[in-house]
Amino acid sequence: MSDRQTPLLGPDVFARRQERLRQELITRKLDLFIAAPSTNFQYFAGYNPGRSERLIAVFVPAKGGSVIVCPSFEVERLTRNAAVQDIRGWEEQEDPWRLVRTALGEMKPQHGRAELALEHTFDYASYLRLAGVGGDWHIQTAQPVSERLRIIKYPEEIALIRQAIAITEASIAATFAALQVGMTEREVAGRLSEEMRSRGAPGGGLVQFGPSSALPHGGPGGPKLAREMVVLIDAGSPVEGYASDITRTIWWGDAPSEEFKRVFNTVHDAQTAAMQFGKPFTTRCQEMDRTARKVIADAGYGLFFTHRLGHGMGMDGHEVPYLVEGNETRLEPGMVFTVEPGIYQIGKFGVRIEDDCLMTETGLEVLSHRVAKL
Repeated sequence: MSDRQTPLLGPDVFARRQERLRQELITRKLDLFIAAPSTNFQYFAGYNPGRSERLIAVFVPAKGGSVIVCPSFEVERLTRNAAVQDIRGWEEQEDPWRLVRTALGEMKPQHGRAELALEHTFDYASYLRLAGVGGDWHIQTAQPVSERLRIIKYPEEIALIRQAIAITEASIAATFAALQVGMTEREVAGRLSEEMRSRGAPGGGLVQFGPSSALPHGGPGGPKLAREMVVLIDAGSPVEGYASDITRTIWWGDAPSEEFKRVFNTVHDAQTAAMQFGKPFTTRCQEMDRTARKVIADAGYGLFFTHRLGHGMGMDGHEVPYLVEGNETRLEPGMVFTVEPGIYQIGKFGVRIEDDCLMTETGLEVLSHRVAKL
């Protein structure tokens, strides 16, 4: 379990988040939100106690105060760290669902059907127990609720993301500088993690050499490092729970091949086109993807761009909004997302350039430092 807190985010931040959650529940005609330990738990309660086989849950009603139900031996830890005053513990020999039944009874509306929004990380067995003690509570997914609230980042969140980006960029640069002939992908990945820890953040990433770089999510096990070889690093280092996600691809040697330069510059052009196209309130996520994809297709590499253009980023490394065909969500100020086109030629090499972006009132801001064309 993790004891990571969010000390840069004061109790007032979580009080505002819980109030916004209550307003969202009222707007959607919902009466209660329940989350198991997860990033949603941390987002609203200010702390993530970690997954456990023992029942831990936060209850946020549309009207009234929030409640956490947890094992009695966890009460002190949650009292110290969570932004919830009413914490109810159950003893090991007790049935924890007794406390759940009591909380549901207290939070049930007096009239009409009771509507409960359940966070998606609840396991199925817990869902069945909840349905059993919930009586006539109607259970539905809380995903639209939490996604709507978390998709827009507030200044304190953006500040933490900027810190995470700075650590990741410095760590990637230091790792590239430490490359030596004969190193394995696993060794370089270890060095990357050490660089991040030395800068005050846990983290790591994918390291891929040569043909291994043509696998978008390839793991360690590729060839040992040699001169005149492609090296791809995809990395992130969270700061107080907020992520960064950056990919850099280099030619490690004296003279990049003409094919590498052509592919690299095509990917760079695709990223530039998408970034320039993105506008607040008007640009849809799928249009960002289409814009980048057209550049790559026009260059003859369309079949080798095999994933979506990007994804949202915050407390989860991958979250809404997703820049993908079929997503008609319009980009709004406060949304943070990656723009990461790639070209992957199996048996040869792959190139991905990934930067982190913020949509503002006036346009797209690149939070990371873009690399230059070759």
